[in-house]
Amino acid sequence: MSSLLSYETLVHAIAGATGSVVGMAAFYPLDTLRSRIQVDDSIKLHGSSLELLIKIAHKEGIHSLYRGLYPVLQSLSISNFVYFYTFHALRRAAMNSTSALRDLMFGMLAGSINVLLTSPLWVVNTRMKLQNNSYSNLFEGLYIILKEEGCKGLWSGTVPSLLLVSNPAIQFMVYESLKRKIVSKGYFDSYTAFLLGAIAKAIATTLTYPLQLIQSRLRAGTSVKPLLKNMKSKPLSMFRGLEAKLLQTVMTAALMFLIYEKVVGLVITIMRVKVAKK
Repeated sequence: MSSLLSYETLVHAIAGATGSVVGMAAFYPLDTLRSRIQVDDSIKLHGSSLELLIKIAHKEGIHSLYRGLYPVLQSLSISNFVYFYTFHALRRAAMNSTSALRDLMFGMLAGSINVLLTSPLWVVNTRMKLQNNSYSNLFEGLYIILKEEGCKGLWSGTVPSLLLVSNPAIQFMVYESLKRKIVSKGYFDSYTAFLLGAIAKAIATTLTYPLQLIQSRLRAGTSVKPLLKNMKSKPLSMFRGLEAKLLQTVMTAALMFLIYEKVVGLVITIMRVKVAKK
């Protein structure tokens, strides 16, 4: 119980939520592009991510690249608070005994709890990024989907989401493993955190991308049959939007870990000063 209610665990959760919000806000247009590519079969896929962003902005206005930003930040702050809190509470409960396998196991469990609690928020967010809805805010979206589709609609894509807990689990396993090796050599700073966060997320995203593609389509209420039908003849279709996804998630994760380490370090330093004064 002490691990669940510890001040240190709360600090990690707040730092993780803060870092994720800043990272997402900075690279949100890439996330919008990723969602459009994954869900819309009719979108023109010719050109780089930058070219596609310019096309969308020119055709629909720059504001279209930031459609649904506020509810995404709301959901992300809640989601990452839950994830970081659970992950670090589990590590603390294990008496901070760490290893790559333990980090993977704790990450899977924290991810599962996070998915079951926050999936409805991401269903609304996915639909708000598209043009075929009229939700004015997150809570209205939750109400309308619940009213029209029931609980089943709110938890659309939960199965692949549960499978996708491997993504943050792999990310944290790689990040913490690399961090332990570097810290053991007596060197670790914010820039190193940025680089390690980028490497960890790139590995996790590439390995789990096909599941993310299916998840996005289910959340958006789009059929996965065309995707699965083309899987044998066009296996690379399972990686459509990967470039935009990598650009967005890698940079977002890198910035998130940089801010996360900064916030945790700052708070711990402040607390040490207060304890020393006493």
